[in-house]
Amino acid sequence: MTNHRFTGTDRYVATEDLMTAVNAAVTLGRPILIKGEPGTGKTQLAEEIARGLSRPLLEWHIKSTTKAQQGLYEYDAVARLRDSQLGDERVHDIANYIVRGPLWEAFEQAVQPVLLIDEIDKADIEFPNDLLRELDRMEFYVYETQQTVVARHRPIIVITSNNEKELPDAFLRRCFFHYIRFPDNDTMRDIVDVHYPGLKKQLLEEALKAFYDLREVPGLKKKPSTSELLDWLKLLLAEDVSPEVLSSSDRRKTLPPLHGALLKNEQDVHLFERLIFLNQREGR
Repeated sequence: MTNHRFTGTDRYVATEDLMTAVNAAVTLGRPILIKGEPGTGKTQLAEEIARGLSRPLLEWHIKSTTKAQQGLYEYDAVARLRDSQLGDERVHDIANYIVRGPLWEAFEQAVQPVLLIDEIDKADIEFPNDLLRELDRMEFYVYETQQTVVARHRPIIVITSNNEKELPDAFLRRCFFHYIRFPDNDTMRDIVDVHYPGLKKQLLEEALKAFYDLREVPGLKKKPSTSELLDWLKLLLAEDVSPEVLSSSDRRKTLPPLHGALLKNEQDVHLFERLIFLNQREGR
């Protein structure tokens, strides 16, 4: 029995507004465009929607060189030429050289699938517009075989963006938009509890204080994300770091232990070291 409304899963803490957004997009039959800081679970959302609604998942991870046509299909002319030189009988049927893309695969599913189009802003600015017709009509034409591919079911389309570039207005009009806000303290506790149930309360308290204090440091080039907090907690547990090491007084005097899980570039490390130096000088 498939579910019809997304309510999160046992391994993904979805806020009320995120669940409302997903279900609204499904009701409208529109793609849901998800933005938010890196590491806030945008990509994982599609996987959890598929899991929560018991639907198949197809993934299309976008690169700077990705073209919209690749989502539909590609004609492998090189393979056909090679086979013709070898005398292979397959060359007489051009359909043997049509490689289906993720959108075609989604259109062919027997039940409504979830299709992830991940990091759409990495592609050329025209990429989103090149998909408008297919996403609207849920069909496309294959010129080589002179066939029209029509979706058996309108996929639940999850599109993620890291805001690397602006998306065209015509594309945005066709999407239901949701921004995943960075989790507050209570939501973050719920997220941590999913990954590390039974974590000692004092360690969690001190770790969260250190983590949120670090995010508030002015001038950070890259604020640590949820996924980086989870990595850091894993290391703290593996190294058996005591809560006392993370206490407020120590945070003013030194970098957090295993800070390489939280600070991901030398500018932020140097900035934090300068702030520590200033705090130490003021404390004399």
